[in-house]
Amino acid sequence: MLKLNKISIASIGLFVGGILFVVGFWAYSKGNSTLNLIGFFYGFPILLGGFAFKSSEVAPIPVIVPESEDVLAVRKLQETSTQKQLRKDVTRYRYGIKAHLDEVLEKLGMRPTDEERPVLIGIYEEISQAEETKGAYSLVLRFQSPLMGFEVWQEKQDKLTRFFGPGIVATVSELANKEVDLRLISQNVAD
Repeated sequence: MLKLNKISIASIGLFVGGILFVVGFWAYSKGNSTLNLIGFFYGFPILLGGFAFKSSEVAPIPVIVPESEDVLAVRKLQETSTQKQLRKDVTRYRYGIKAHLDEVLEKLGMRPTDEERPVLIGIYEEISQAEETKGAYSLVLRFQSPLMGFEVWQEKQDKLTRFFGPGIVATVSELANKEVDLRLISQNVAD
């Protein structure tokens, strides 16, 4: 099934604009003024728009682990509006931003420079197995954080909980290769 959030507006603009522009050149060489006008007056601006969108495009973040039926059932019952919006935002094409969650990291003081900014590299969903949150829906954001140590993530854990809350507790865990998992765990557990 084709998902509209997986289609790049920039690629569509480049494709359609490119075809119209080529048709315009072809029509010009054949002396067809009507097609020539369509190709140049519509094709060229659409092509330029496609280039403009492509220059500011941020691709969707991949889902690392496909959702299981159990996770989908728990998500339906416990997902907060913040988790839902975050999941939808990072899994679609975005325009006019430098990176996914760039503004969030800046507000949290976790982006001193563009080079030091942690980069979101994947997401997945799980049912929490931690003792204090067992059975809760969890949205996990995986970051590559080569220039920001894990200590900074630990210091910001309470701030992350307040930022993404209410109804969410944030936990961080260190992985190999300077990667960090940020778990946004729902507190809307149905008893």
